[in-house]
Amino acid sequence: MTMWALQSWSAAAEDNGVVHKAPYKILYIMSYHSPWRWTDGQLEGFKEGMADASVEYQVFQMDTKRNSTADAKDKKGQEARALIKSWQPDLVYTTDDDAQEYVTTHYVNRALPFVFSGVNKDPKNYNFVGSKNIAGVLEQEHFVQTINLLRQIAPGVKRIAAVFDSDAMWEPVMARMREYVTQIPEVEIVAWDRFQTFGEYQRKIKEYPGQADAIALIGIFNFKDAQGKNVPYQDVLRWTAENSTLPDCSFWIDRVHYGTLAAVTVSEREQGLAAGRLARAILVEGQNPSSLPMRPTVKGHAVVSLARANKLGIKIKSGVLLSAEVIKKFDWDQ
Repeated sequence: MTMWALQSWSAAAEDNGVVHKAPYKILYIMSYHSPWRWTDGQLEGFKEGMADASVEYQVFQMDTKRNSTADAKDKKGQEARALIKSWQPDLVYTTDDDAQEYVTTHYVNRALPFVFSGVNKDPKNYNFVGSKNIAGVLEQEHFVQTINLLRQIAPGVKRIAAVFDSDAMWEPVMARMREYVTQIPEVEIVAWDRFQTFGEYQRKIKEYPGQADAIALIGIFNFKDAQGKNVPYQDVLRWTAENSTLPDCSFWIDRVHYGTLAAVTVSEREQGLAAGRLARAILVEGQNPSSLPMRPTVKGHAVVSLARANKLGIKIKSGVLLSAEVIKKFDWDQ
């Protein structure tokens, strides 16, 4: 089953919809790297979604937080496509946007089935909608819930400065934030700032107390140092926790481990679980990928940093602590 014909899905199911073929070969192409909770958690969820199907996995890391230039991403995309050609998987699982742009888009309406998760951009941008061989799971932020959680912790928050690096992947996130902030009439986003260098970011963080009550730390992966190299996002967050006097929020749990005050996170497990169920429907049940809906996961997970609250002098109410996962120490103090 390593060479798929597009018409095969309609005729593949046998014995009440079950296709007897194992082990399946699944190639997992991550935009980022491992070990990391986001990428590893998606794979764990995916395996859970595949249930009892026998699968041989291979993993390819594009590592685009370090390989962040267009040329470097293109090179990693070429390596991934070469691996697809040589290993001939039954299905490719791709996570986050870089893998879609540099890998999956080369296979639209081709024979090999693809399942994606963690995608921020509209799948129409990749020509995925209507493609016969592509299904997937969208990543959409829990913006309103995150701001409500932040305001439970810091009730005085009304003006928020939103921070992004220069990567185009944040544009749809910004658009959704602009839309959803209208649901919270007490809150205004007073700055939509994009930075290329870590120095620019550091200077602005120190200026925000005169302009805003809180900071939304969204795009922080591609700040450059004086030598033009990427500053690891963990270093960005540690500097922020040690130097910023404002409460802050984001949408991902790893940010809270590295000092961000609060988030209602997109669950990496839920993203992978939904993708794994799609892959099982394609491989085991013989369903056509184009018949499977592309939609986001809806379950969020509240997380707060007690360490950051203590540093900011904020006392979090017991009801908030009881309803959220509590990170008691900064990651660098573990």
